[in-house]
Amino acid sequence: MSAAKKTVDLFDVKKVRQLIELMEEHDLAEIDLKQGDHGVRIKRGGEVVAMAAPSAKPAARPAASSETPPATESAADARMLVVKSPMVGTFYRASGPDAAPFVKVGDRIGPDKTVCIVEAMKVFNEIPAGVSGQVVAILVENGAPVEFGQPLIKVDPGA
Repeated sequence: MSAAKKTVDLFDVKKVRQLIELMEEHDLAEIDLKQGDHGVRIKRGGEVVAMAAPSAKPAARPAASSETPPATESAADARMLVVKSPMVGTFYRASGPDAAPFVKVGDRIGPDKTVCIVEAMKVFNEIPAGVSGQVVAILVENGAPVEFGQPLIKVDPGA
């Protein structure tokens, strides 16, 4: 066998099935692997990181959410979008201990802006906002454990 054939083929169906089993076993939402110029990204479920897509009039279209907002919640809180954790892991606001945080309260962000990192099994996953607007609250302490679907950051799309 040649040296080129000895490398692991990421696109082998058996390998993909093993990766899916590994994801299920460790409750991972996503695996992203690269080998040379080739790569494979496998995502579980259809959960969207941000609970509503940005639109011209976000207040007219409430955010899709599995949680019912309390009756005492103000109209301003009702229009807030929430960036949720796509996986179980550890939440980090910055890329390193001495680095500036990805976002701070008051920052304007776009959907592709990295807002935090969630570490799962020594893999540091950059989490994009998925929405546009102004950061109004960071709901998790740096270094704290997070669960799948846990709210991380509140964003006001109208600010």
